[in-house]
Amino acid sequence: MQKFLGIVIILGCVVGGFIMSGGKVASFWQPGEIVIILGAGIGAMVLANPRPVLVEMGRQFRAILRKDEHTEEYQRQLLMMLYELLELVQDGGLKTLDAHIEAPEESPLFQRYPLLLGDKPLITFISDNFRLMAMGKINEHELEGILEQELVAMEENLLQPSRSLQRTAEAMPGFGICAAVLGIIITMQSIDGSIAVIGIKVAAALVGTFLGVFFCYCFMDPVASAMEQRTKKQIAVLECVRTVLVNHVAGKPTLLAVDAGRKMLPMDAKPTFATLDGWVNQLSAEGEG
Repeated sequence: MQKFLGIVIILGCVVGGFIMSGGKVASFWQPGEIVIILGAGIGAMVLANPRPVLVEMGRQFRAILRKDEHTEEYQRQLLMMLYELLELVQDGGLKTLDAHIEAPEESPLFQRYPLLLGDKPLITFISDNFRLMAMGKINEHELEGILEQELVAMEENLLQPSRSLQRTAEAMPGFGICAAVLGIIITMQSIDGSIAVIGIKVAAALVGTFLGVFFCYCFMDPVASAMEQRTKKQIAVLECVRTVLVNHVAGKPTLLAVDAGRKMLPMDAKPTFATLDGWVNQLSAEGEG
């Protein structure tokens, strides 16, 4: 909803201010200029990026238009699922997790946390690294190094779409100038016409410059920024998991290991330690009941 509100504010102020200044909205309709600018921008993205990056760009764009999934309930489910998994390890060792991590979709434990079960990259990250821990003895420093390298690679891949969109956004004013120059060329071919005709053609050419700047700063650049921020939140969640696992391997009690991960979560929905302790007590009470 907030993203749509931003779009409404931008269009309302830009178009509304233009109308208040005596402009006519119809003058924005220059199909040729729009085709040149958007076509050049889309073509540049297709030329510069492999197909997986373009697919991920589309997925991330759709994601930022939806409601933010990293809510307090999401954080609760994440921390409680990690707590339950570590408690199982404490009681029966890593082998007790085989029934859960081999087929998370069928696991009663994972099914208790539906918000997480729908996050395939997160579930894969958790399952794979519990398998890694179960394969042999690994100390906290080795595990931390391995997970850090994995997260750096994942972050780089997830940030590629927003960076590519940002670079294309920076080029949009240039594409707008290209469209304007082509419009001036057409105008010069009609230089023997009336002043009114020449004025209309020059105005149409200038619309190209405006559209290039508009698409850059009012649409593509904010969208790239929103995609990057969403990716940072995804990485923060994975950092939480990494911290929990490293602290567990280091021999910390389950609650302290989970609390160490809690500190890595995004500030806007991060629970306090008291809240986490309350969730743990509630979970324990439900287990006893």
